[in-house]
Amino acid sequence: MAVTVTEYCTAVSNDVSKEMKEVWAWTCNSFDDADKMSSPLQGTTMKFLAEWQQPKRGTYNASSNEKDDQLTRVVLEIGCFTGYSAMAWYEATVSTQAEIITLELDPKMIAASRRTFDTYKLNDRIKLMEGPAQESIAQLTGQFDIIFVDANKEGYEGYVKQVLDKKLLSPKGFIMCDNVFARGMTISTEANPHLPAKVRPYWTENGKALRSFNNFCKNDPRVDSVLLPLYDGVTLIKWKNGQNFVRLN
Repeated sequence: MAVTVTEYCTAVSNDVSKEMKEVWAWTCNSFDDADKMSSPLQGTTMKFLAEWQQPKRGTYNASSNEKDDQLTRVVLEIGCFTGYSAMAWYEATVSTQAEIITLELDPKMIAASRRTFDTYKLNDRIKLMEGPAQESIAQLTGQFDIIFVDANKEGYEGYVKQVLDKKLLSPKGFIMCDNVFARGMTISTEANPHLPAKVRPYWTENGKALRSFNNFCKNDPRVDSVLLPLYDGVTLIKWKNGQNFVRLN
């Protein structure tokens, strides 16, 4: 039933571009773990959210909460894979010329992402930072209107906490975290009897980490969060209304 619903939703929603379809097909044909990539419907969702949010070049003045056009940090992606989601952010922000910063550790995926960015000439607004995400986040300044987290699941809690502590999320921005269900293992180790045995230990450990992450999101007094039963579980996070905003860089 879930597959049928997804296919129907994909069919009646906006389509992704020809270029995104090409990256999707290349990834599926080139990588055994291509299921880690965002789906076409997720790509459409990300483009919809970015077009609605309209992130622009600039950052926010901490004292006035108004935009300041001196810095160009507007979309942050933690986990790049083959560049499919970064392409979605890029296409959705053509009118505002937003900058996308994407982080990746795996040399294989760094090479794949660079292939995507070079092939489709995306390097003018996408910056790929190589290395551990925690170290890359520590180097960042300015603020981001959209932060997409889709990296190693045991790192989610630390990455989001680091982003919040540094006030990298703009006052009206949002964080979007993918795969929070961990193929169902976050909910229960019995939630997905059809999960292949060879990947069950991997996703079971991810589920443990993501249960801790969910508790962190719910109990952090600085933010509001909602875990949506979409795709493999999507968490949205924003600052609480009235949050005292003092940026730390």
